[in-house]
Amino acid sequence: MTTASSQILTNKIVAILRGLPADTVMPVVEALIKGGIKAVEITLNTPGAFDMIKEITAVFGNKLLTGAGTVMDVEQAAKAIDAGAGFIISPSLDLSTIAYTKAQNCVSIPGAFTATEIVTAYKAGADIVKVFPASHPQYIKDLQGPLSHIPMMPTGGVSLENIAAFQKAGAVAFGIGSALVPSSLTKDTLNEKALVEKAKAFVRAVQPSSK
Repeated sequence: MTTASSQILTNKIVAILRGLPADTVMPVVEALIKGGIKAVEITLNTPGAFDMIKEITAVFGNKLLTGAGTVMDVEQAAKAIDAGAGFIISPSLDLSTIAYTKAQNCVSIPGAFTATEIVTAYKAGADIVKVFPASHPQYIKDLQGPLSHIPMMPTGGVSLENIAAFQKAGAVAFGIGSALVPSSLTKDTLNEKALVEKAKAFVRAVQPSSK
């Protein structure tokens, strides 16, 4: 297990930043760090995503693990890793992207939903499998019956109200998007104090020592 994957599994929260304006990303990241978030995902369907990854990595260094999300193919994975991404997250299962990511000693978190997809992803080398969409904690619990050896990260639908239930069901990490950072957020509408507190609330929900 790599240091980066261990960091994700230890800290459990991956904050997803999707569609934010370029001038909003850094203030948001600063607030998330203050709130105890240790990993952020910049989705590649965000304009300027590669530059954002470069800047965040350059500014925050070891304070934050920065990765790329919505990675659809090897070409995008290569660009993201060149930009400094420490992990690659995809919405779907692409075996060539997993293989390339692992060959670059980068953390692979492909998306999967069915048991067959999840097993296929893990056998292909995925460090963690993103279960997407995360429909309900019960689904994670059902999967954990035969697949408890596979680290699962539910994403899409995880909120403060249900994250504890997802964790109890067996999830080991969580991708948090609009429930933490709405894509409509701008520099003018950002309430830093509120975002810090929301980040702290998510961290407390999954880290007993933070409560």
